[in-house]
Amino acid sequence: MSRLKKWLLGLVFLLLAVVLWLVFSPAPDGIPVLEYHEVAESVDDDAYAYNVPPEVFRQQLEYLRAQGYTTISMLDFMKAKRGKMELPAKPIILTFDDGYEDNYTEMLPILEEYGMKATVYVITNQIGQPGYLTWDQLRAMQVRGIEIGSHTANHDPLTSMDAARRLDEVHLSKLLLEWNGIHTVYAFSYPNGAYDETMPELLEQNGYLTAVTGDAGLNTFETNPYLMQRVNIPHPRFGLFEFKLRLLKAEVFTKLRIHQHWENES
Repeated sequence: MSRLKKWLLGLVFLLLAVVLWLVFSPAPDGIPVLEYHEVAESVDDDAYAYNVPPEVFRQQLEYLRAQGYTTISMLDFMKAKRGKMELPAKPIILTFDDGYEDNYTEMLPILEEYGMKATVYVITNQIGQPGYLTWDQLRAMQVRGIEIGSHTANHDPLTSMDAARRLDEVHLSKLLLEWNGIHTVYAFSYPNGAYDETMPELLEQNGYLTAVTGDAGLNTFETNPYLMQRVNIPHPRFGLFEFKLRLLKAEVFTKLRIHQHWENES
């Protein structure tokens, strides 16, 4: 057998061993955080990739319930981390970015059907604009169990700004929400998933407790709360099978330690 064939055969066995390990090794401990945007029957072409139709959303929630998951909020996670409450046996966090109006008209009633909760991150300068949540809707949502968080004032990547503008986007968006009757805002979502090493300290200084990235994985109390792992749930192309793969992706990235943000590691 030639050296090349031996090398290829060895590579095949190595890949097979990795696949078997991923499939059959125990699932890592941790809390998945799912990233949604819109839940609507139809959207324009630009939003299509981020929209999960209502019936598909129901199927996903049905699957989560069948698997024994219980939804918690970001604030619940931090309360448990600080010993202020006990988490359910199999927690999961549902998050929604941008603050679209269908989060109130479509998503919320479906969540309530299943007795579930979520965290919604809003772009404050879009509140009340066509297609986005109004102040009345936001206040009603929090009464009905939805945690409201900040997605900055204008949804521009924070890594593209100077320090003064970063501070404005983080600080003023929080103040505006709280001035308009939203409970103290502790949760933050990085626009476009863009962050750098300065962001955790900036958010902590401005009263936030958690922030979510776009890096897949599972979260434990050892996860940096300002760099929490999150897996995106896009418009489904392969039905519930794709949703299951997204959940598996979080486990695989944790097992392989791909872009995982533990507090005791850089």
